[in-house]
Amino acid sequence: MKAKRPVKDIKMGSGMTVDDLMVQLRQAGGFTGRKLAEAVDIMEKMVRKEDCTKFLSFPACIMATGTRGVIVEMVKRGMVDAIITTCGTMDHDLARTWKSYYHGDFLMDDVKLHQQGMNRLGNVLVPNSSYGVVLERKLTPMFKEILKGKSSISTRQLVDEVGARLKDEDSLAYWCHRKNVPMFIPGITDGSFGSQLWMYWQDHRDLKIDLFQDEQDLMDMVFDAKESGALMVGGGISKHHTIWWNQFRGGLDHAVYLTTAVEYDGSLSGAQVREAVSWGKVKENADHVTVEGDATITLPFIVASLVERLERR
Repeated sequence: MKAKRPVKDIKMGSGMTVDDLMVQLRQAGGFTGRKLAEAVDIMEKMVRKEDCTKFLSFPACIMATGTRGVIVEMVKRGMVDAIITTCGTMDHDLARTWKSYYHGDFLMDDVKLHQQGMNRLGNVLVPNSSYGVVLERKLTPMFKEILKGKSSISTRQLVDEVGARLKDEDSLAYWCHRKNVPMFIPGITDGSFGSQLWMYWQDHRDLKIDLFQDEQDLMDMVFDAKESGALMVGGGISKHHTIWWNQFRGGLDHAVYLTTAVEYDGSLSGAQVREAVSWGKVKENADHVTVEGDATITLPFIVASLVERLERR
């Protein structure tokens, strides 16, 4: 194979923007750095195409960090048409709406933390008072109001109803409601938000969480899409649900995957996007990239660069 593009050095200078750096990373030929730049290019293509339905999937953990603000910004700026995530996303989004999380350290004494009523999420500290306690206190009356007289509700509908009742502009659910971005949670019982639903069900046994309505709504979005693209952060059920439904329209046209997992164990989280091509979940001719690295680093750089491009052009 004949080499065509020379590797160029990165030139640093005062006044350099994030996107300036990203353009140079594309030319630098530097391992994951170039992949990061390619991710921005694919995202720009997705966002600029009005007929491209854009999916965002991610696990809950990053919502416990300031990266929550990056995801909120994507929704506010119309970069997202649908979100597929895990139950903990609502846990952390709502908990941080009503209480604070705090800085910690990966090497803290977990026994002492437990004795102090403090939960450690990586290097973020989540006091019991900022999590289960406040969620139970706030969600119990909210669920009574939302679910009164209802025998069935989908996760998309429930999240939207909760978002409609929030007044915090830092909240993802708040902006999903106001921007009409549906949030789907296929694993709704796997978290405190779901546990509060289960508690409500103890006295309202006729209530059903209509996961089939969620699937119908997803199917409608996928089948109506002239093109589809996805930014997938991390693996698990949120990633798989995104690529699973897109296989029924022949696969994603555009795909960006941010992961820290390895592929040698055969896990979905470690699977590169190219593996999804073999399943028909990503099209053979799709533009796609897998970016290895912590999403609390890679995602802010991608979105910051993308914002600069959209505001400049």
